[in-house]
Amino acid sequence: MELKGNEGSKPADGPAASQFEGLLAAGGVLDRIVEAKAGRMLKARTRPVPEPGGAQTSETESSGKAFLQSISSSEKINVIAEIKRRSPSKGVIRADFDPVCIAQSYGEGGAAALSVLTEEDFFDGSLQYLAAIRSRRPDLPLLRKDFIFDERAVHQSKSAGAGAMLLITAILRDDLLASLIATANSIDIAPLVEVHTRDEMERALKAGATLIGVNNRDLTDFSVDLRTSLELAAMAPDEITLVSESGISTGDDIARLRDVGFSAFLVGEHLMRAPDPGPALGQLISEASASRDAFKG
Repeated sequence: MELKGNEGSKPADGPAASQFEGLLAAGGVLDRIVEAKAGRMLKARTRPVPEPGGAQTSETESSGKAFLQSISSSEKINVIAEIKRRSPSKGVIRADFDPVCIAQSYGEGGAAALSVLTEEDFFDGSLQYLAAIRSRRPDLPLLRKDFIFDERAVHQSKSAGAGAMLLITAILRDDLLASLIATANSIDIAPLVEVHTRDEMERALKAGATLIGVNNRDLTDFSVDLRTSLELAAMAPDEITLVSESGISTGDDIARLRDVGFSAFLVGEHLMRAPDPGPALGQLISEASASRDAFKG
């Protein structure tokens, strides 16, 4: 199947973003984030990217397969717990921010995997967080949460220790999305392809996505509606692994999403605002388990 450019989609036109073939304009703050990331990527093009592997010698340390297995168990509540200091819409979420300590707390709280924000300019993230967390908790699969649109960043994610990485359909032309998915799969890093609309779900499936995240947050204006996941779940074939992202704060939320086919649940702000994220995660999982049992009853 040959994938062409998207009908009606406008190429990114920022000074830096326009230098990357296949980038789309999405609107709002998302375009500003992508422009900032493109500027950083242009500056980094002269620096070599470490080859995947190196210190990562165990399959559990940086494996797409391990990530998928960890978030797909039908026997437990699979929460991908997010580590982020701030966001463009909420500002600083957690002033007392130590990513390694937070990761340790999440691990004790029962996280299936961790989502680590590495975008620098709008989320105060860093790629170095992945390596630091990996050194302390090699047992926890890591998702690199960033704005990725270049093959270099795929290899960079693998080298940094991520077992999965985010691809945002809204900013990627079909052919670029398919290419990045194929590149990620070829080096065993799971591409979590994010969608927010019916059109994006259709595009993700056509591009070859098998792990799809439905973001309940509109990245152009940051409004959140859990119904986005509830409505889009029906479009996914049974073999697709579904992750619901954003706006999840109660066990009932998770139980409702699980009932329509979601395997994992990415939770960030709710946990980041808790005094101790690990116990808050444990409480959320307990509530979700109780709600699941109630749904069964």
